[in-house]
Amino acid sequence: MKTEVHAYHVHPRQESVETDPKFMTPSEIKAFKPHPWVELKDMPHAVARSRTRMEVAGVWAPNQILGRRYSIGCVALEITQRCNLDCTLCYLSEHSESVKDIPMEEIFRRIDQIKLQFGASNDIQITGGDPTLRKRSELMEIVRYIRKIGMRPTLMTNGIAATRDMCEELVKNGLNDIAFHVDLTQERKGYKTEMELNKFRKDYIERVRGLPIAVIFNTTVFKENFHEIPDLIRFFKANTDVVGMASFQLQADTGRGVLKKRDEVISLETVSEKIQEGAGIPISFDTARIGHPKCHKYGLTLEANGKLFDFFDDPTLFNMLIEKTRTLELDRTNKVKLAKNVINWLGQNPDFLFPAFKFAFRKLMEMKWDILKARRVGKLSFFIQNFMDASSLELDRIHACSFMVMTPQGPISMCMHNAKRDDYILQPIKLKSEQVWQPLTGKTEGCCSSEEKKDC
Repeated sequence: MKTEVHAYHVHPRQESVETDPKFMTPSEIKAFKPHPWVELKDMPHAVARSRTRMEVAGVWAPNQILGRRYSIGCVALEITQRCNLDCTLCYLSEHSESVKDIPMEEIFRRIDQIKLQFGASNDIQITGGDPTLRKRSELMEIVRYIRKIGMRPTLMTNGIAATRDMCEELVKNGLNDIAFHVDLTQERKGYKTEMELNKFRKDYIERVRGLPIAVIFNTTVFKENFHEIPDLIRFFKANTDVVGMASFQLQADTGRGVLKKRDEVISLETVSEKIQEGAGIPISFDTARIGHPKCHKYGLTLEANGKLFDFFDDPTLFNMLIEKTRTLELDRTNKVKLAKNVINWLGQNPDFLFPAFKFAFRKLMEMKWDILKARRVGKLSFFIQNFMDASSLELDRIHACSFMVMTPQGPISMCMHNAKRDDYILQPIKLKSEQVWQPLTGKTEGCCSSEEKKDC
């Protein structure tokens, strides 16, 4: 695939004797801006640009998904800064609660920009704050619009206000995934362990049971719950009839959180070890690379009869698969179309049939007795996210970011966004009418001055 190096702006490093050369200096962080990307012609152009990002960061490899299969992991769309919790590891800023909900016009503009920058069929995470605090009719309109233009809407919520009725309405309007965030950093009164918090997880599972959406649970990992990860995995394993992914975000010193630096015991490696302890099997976390290897680990398992089975244990087959399916459209929102596309692809790639059959037969033999005893075969994937501290940003990881936030100026790495959130949420927004919306008052004022227009 031919890449377009000229279409991706590389931020140069500045020399500094005062800080660790591995990390960006305060002046570099302050000067960093969203990349001035132009509108893409089609999805291959978006993927090619992501390959350039991976090459610039030095993380291009045979198992790299970004730049080969996808242009981005996901893009966050923050529709409110308000939240109904005050987590000890909150990524919001001290000013977030004072910021009014941005106008719907601006939200739709950002959604359109996400599609223009990354192509269709990508995931847009509707987040905040907690997006369920937005006016319900507006939340439904946002979900509906994302699906209408060919993107996949995901709702990120702590679940408090996400009633069964709301979830049903969200699905009717096109919601693709829902991710519930539950952990001890939320300081829910009366709950001192993650196992006690399973009361909420069970409740949320029942709220979405039977709905045709993917269900994810997010957990922030810090010193107080690190030892409970194996028990959490056993809980998720017992609920794969509803839960499809368990995601873990490692503690980071960013935003208004009060816990600051993480304990040295917490890392991508140690958390993956705890997950494997709970799973009861080795999991191939290094088969798939999504962006920078210091940022993520991803593993996929199948569940049958209460047991998990590693699905990514053939790296050679995986590398062949993502290379050969670079242009294959896998729209999981349309199962009929998905099946047709896969069948047509297999007809065009007969050389893949034998290794695929060999892998499937081996996996079937490995699982056979448990498949016979099970009523169903479930899927449980694991994602580990290693966010950077606000003062310890590494430029190569910023360039290779797979998780971005859409700002008024364009997409930017989530870690960079969290490090300078106020630069974006406190910025006045110019509307189509040339009037300016003020984030602290929610009021619309007259036209920009010549100086303000540079920043609007």
